Amino acid sequence: MSLKITNYFIFACLVAAIGGSLFGYDLGVFEDLCYLIQKSSIRCLFQDDDTVYLLILIAGGLLTLFTSSLYFAGLVSTFGASYVIRNKGRRACILVGAVSFFLGGAINAGAVNITMLIIGRILLDAGI
Repeated sequence: MSLKITNYFIFACLVAAIGGSLFGYDLGVFEDLCYLIQKSSIRCLFQDDDTVYLLILIAGGLLTLFTSSLYFAGLVSTFGASYVIRNKGRRACILVGAVSFFLGGAINAGAVNITMLIIGRILLDAGI
């Protein structure tokens, strides 16, 4: 039996590598954001033409929830993904992940408070 490396295999490996890189990039950006929030005297994350939304993150409580929501969602969604794969197949699992990732991105793009960011991050990681 000989192994043949096809273009499809190379493409799948590239997509997986890019996905891992984006996950690492996401973690790095949000960790830097959390560091800036802790060190900044002005705690403003959201601003538009009319209103400046101030986030007061008390002693790391919401900040910890914001940071850890990504990891917790990964833990929980692993069990959900294994259930979907066993009962519905890989295609259904990929579709559920894609919808979850799309919704999480949409919620994060339109976020006006920390609660929306946390919900968006949970949906993003469930998609991952």
